[in-house]
Amino acid sequence: MAGIGFLCFATVKIRKAVITAAGRDQRRLPLQSLVDRDGQSKSALTILLEEVLHAGIEEIGLVIAPGDQAAFAAAAGPHVNRIQFIEQSKPMGYGHAVLCAHPFTGNEPFLLLVGDHLYVANGQKSCARQLLEIASAEACVVSAVQPTHESLLPHYGAVGARRLVGQAGLYQVDRVLEKPTPTVAEQKLIVPGLRAGHYLCFFGMHALTPGVMDILKEMVGQGGGAHLSDALAKAAGSERYLACELQGRRYDIGVKYGLLTAQLALALNGQDRDEVLTQLVELLAQTTRGAA
Repeated sequence: MAGIGFLCFATVKIRKAVITAAGRDQRRLPLQSLVDRDGQSKSALTILLEEVLHAGIEEIGLVIAPGDQAAFAAAAGPHVNRIQFIEQSKPMGYGHAVLCAHPFTGNEPFLLLVGDHLYVANGQKSCARQLLEIASAEACVVSAVQPTHESLLPHYGAVGARRLVGQAGLYQVDRVLEKPTPTVAEQKLIVPGLRAGHYLCFFGMHALTPGVMDILKEMVGQGGGAHLSDALAKAAGSERYLACELQGRRYDIGVKYGLLTAQLALALNGQDRDEVLTQLVELLAQTTRGAA
């Protein structure tokens, strides 16, 4: 598992991405329509595909449930020819969904994203591009993370980590837990320097290696499903594994008002920002008058 399993970013360009969209509560979210920062109406899937393609990814494996290919092909629009559809035949969990892409990724490192998140970068460089550059520079597995309030812990995996001296936003991961309770997080996932009640939760974006696939294969082979968080926890115990804060934010479109929040974030970071702000001010004024 060492060697080519983990130490391959420095010499091999990450050219493949895997997007998972097979979960029962996730499979319809990428088909939703939003207005992107360029003012164009697009599916959430198209916005996500453009995120990774603009970062330099050449091939994309899309993990879907049986029977969903036609709907996802339509939602992919002009990018459908860049996709290899991968069916997860049985709902055996997220880790198993990732493992279904093993024939596609082969013995290469890859970018992994979830289909129910969208990303808005603070500058011109996309979140996916930032992560790929960090993974290449550090030559190891890297998970993007975002400081997240403890009230949202039921939605995310989280890490316990130590800041790397002299490297802003980079952490050495010591522990990974899947959807911990606030009590458990306070005991095991405190990261010095974060605001009270906040923890480093997954961003929905990872740069992974064949070694992680090997761990997942071993876990699934023991029976039942597997959590990616458990595989990453095992990797953290034996190999160099980093977490990084990116210049941007994730938006989970699967939570309450998630689509609305993502749409507002896209609009306020796009070419129609002034128009959207004007409309929001007018709406707030009308609401205030109505409540008076």
